[in-house]
Amino acid sequence: MIDLTAAEIAQITGGETAAPLDLVVRGAVETDSRKVGPGGLFVAIVGDRTDGHDHARAAVDAGAALVLASHAVDGVPCVVVDDVQTALGLVAAEHLRRLRTAGTIEVVAVTGSVGKTTTKDLLGRLLASAGETVLPAGSLNNEIGLPLTVLRATRDTRFLVLEMGASAPGDLIYLTGIAPPDVSVVLAVGSAHLGGFGDLEAVARAKSELVTGLAPGGVAILNADDHRVVAMRDVAPGRVVTFGTVRECTVRAVGVQIDRGGHVSFDLEHDDASVPVTLRLVGEHHLTNALAAATAALELGLPLEQVGALLGSASAASPHRMAVTDRPDGVTVIDDAYNANPDSMRAALKALAVMAGRDRRSIAVLGEMLELGPDSRAVHDEIGRLVVRLNIKLLVVVGAGASGIGDGATQEGSWGDEVLEVPDVDAASRFLAGELRSGDVVLVKASNGAGLWRLGDELTTVVAS
Repeated sequence: MIDLTAAEIAQITGGETAAPLDLVVRGAVETDSRKVGPGGLFVAIVGDRTDGHDHARAAVDAGAALVLASHAVDGVPCVVVDDVQTALGLVAAEHLRRLRTAGTIEVVAVTGSVGKTTTKDLLGRLLASAGETVLPAGSLNNEIGLPLTVLRATRDTRFLVLEMGASAPGDLIYLTGIAPPDVSVVLAVGSAHLGGFGDLEAVARAKSELVTGLAPGGVAILNADDHRVVAMRDVAPGRVVTFGTVRECTVRAVGVQIDRGGHVSFDLEHDDASVPVTLRLVGEHHLTNALAAATAALELGLPLEQVGALLGSASAASPHRMAVTDRPDGVTVIDDAYNANPDSMRAALKALAVMAGRDRRSIAVLGEMLELGPDSRAVHDEIGRLVVRLNIKLLVVVGAGASGIGDGATQEGSWGDEVLEVPDVDAASRFLAGELRSGDVVLVKASNGAGLWRLGDELTTVVAS
């Protein structure tokens, strides 16, 4: 972070100082007292399970120069504010404003119902070849994670890549208020977090907030294969660039093919030139993510040949996202258990079917998709029916919240030992320990809160006896 005094932080946040006014914060900003380093700022967030104020003394003992708090803590240098989370955002916004004044930093923001983290990771790989690039670890895409990422940028940072998530209308207005993007990338409008929006049109309006929140002179990069996304051109305050597979795209994929390993090949076309690309990422749905990242990188000045080569060499950078492990015992595990919504669930199941083909047994271990609202049961039912249509050989449904998947599969014509419902992750683990055999391809997928990522970790660390 740019050096700030306690007095400056108080002025930025509207807070009061309980510390020397000339005390300087010149280290990292953290919400975890265990990660605080010398000269840093500890942000005392009150969460569901812990109150950061209880750890303020430990943070200072570990080297924090100052604590951002909602009330004074005895013996601890603080700036006291009405709302710590809001104050964190204000500090991040001022930090970015100063960086923009001092240098050439460009902000790229990504949103969409699916693919945000993978696209962010791909952008990080592409842009790092052209200058210092800061991007969030994992999915730090909310009102706390995004400011923390912004505050990691320095005067040497050339590109700041941000993932922006939305669970309700107005979320992206808040996030773009902290970090107005120079480049806004919108991937897809789907049914993730549908419970917070009501319908897909409301989701589209919420995602368009990334477009209307562009910095002056910014460019919107839109998926032309999604009619709700490309329609956002109508609210763009400036230039619009499109990507996809349809003819009128600025950046286009042609000749798309997918091999038995689930890897997509295509020709990447831009300005009457093209380069061949074969992705190492698994799943046809990564075509959209790759095109989005490529389009943003091209817009920021990278040459087409370099973009194509880097896309083809990129592997999964974040855990539990279509991570494929070929175990020594002949079992292939597709760990996509970080999160799930109907769109990503369909994409993962299609990848499973392709990878298993006709000569390997396909097994889908599926848990609940959260935040889908009143249509949750029906949407889970649809996924169960898709499992049958894709001829997945064995379905393991984990948890009562996912039972609609089993119902859908049964109604579609699957019965007997083709569908198994188990109460929890431990039961699924016990079943799979005695069931998996050489040649099986097993997919593990659910929303993060369902906890199937633990099963993903377990299955991918198994070694042959």
